[in-house]
Amino acid sequence: MERLVIDTNVYVDWLNDGRHEAVLFQREAVKYLSAVVLMELSAGAFSVRDRSLVQEVTSAFAKVGRILAPTVSIYEEAGEVLRRLQQFRGYTMASAYGLANDVLIALSARSIGATVITQNERDFVAIQTIRPFKMASVPSI
Repeated sequence: MERLVIDTNVYVDWLNDGRHEAVLFQREAVKYLSAVVLMELSAGAFSVRDRSLVQEVTSAFAKVGRILAPTVSIYEEAGEVLRRLQQFRGYTMASAYGLANDVLIALSARSIGATVITQNERDFVAIQTIRPFKMASVPSI
């Protein structure tokens, strides 16, 4: 069964507009919640309703033991990927550090053989040039 890690932007579309339900609730895949995605969702949850929704999502993944947190070795590898993006892919220090969360999501997913589902194709493709991992994109409006 395929493993999936859903990027923050896909959850945001679902939480705000009900989009991407076919991806989020497909039965033929095992979904994991990245701890980095959890952090990003929590950071953007300003209303009581939004915080409640994020907590519901988190609880569902926690109950089945599917919250995926980066390990120390993934953080070390992420530092190397960020350095190489700056050296060889034209990212500046500021833009490379803006990618840090995406790198952590990608490398964590890679560590369990999961596919990252995102709308942010550009940055994840850049990361793939340094460390290959599986990725699929969903359309953005």
